[in-house]
Amino acid sequence: MLVYRISSPAYIGDLSGAGSKQYGGRWNEKGSSMVYFAATRAMDVLVHVRLEQIAKEFVLAVFELPDTDVLTINMYNLPKDWKDLAQADELKKIGSLFIKNQKYLTMRAPSAILEEEFNILLNPEHPLAKKVKLIDLRSFEFDRRFKA
Repeated sequence: MLVYRISSPAYIGDLSGAGSKQYGGRWNEKGSSMVYFAATRAMDVLVHVRLEQIAKEFVLAVFELPDTDVLTINMYNLPKDWKDLAQADELKKIGSLFIKNQKYLTMRAPSAILEEEFNILLNPEHPLAKKVKLIDLRSFEFDRRFKA
């Protein structure tokens, strides 16, 4: 499976999940390491659009994940207000349980930006995480039309 990640060059290859472990995320509690990818290039672009950072240097990476079973989260099984970050405790519990159980390398979860699109969440502590390969890396510039 191919997945996509846009980041600053300093962090693009870091698949430890250290940032999410330190700060938490929509799908993980603080203390649980998780690496966030997008299922499409366009989805990852939308996640990173912060108008004040448009001039910042970014790179786009394509990673290949081992073909394994994927835990798929269906948005219809989530709380009605699942997209609201203030109500994300249930999502954090789901993601942290995914990490703790070690059964799956990846979890496919609906995107809060476009619910028809998906985030691919990697358990960096899973034994197969060592087999994740960076297969393409290039500089990335946001289109200037993203400005307000």
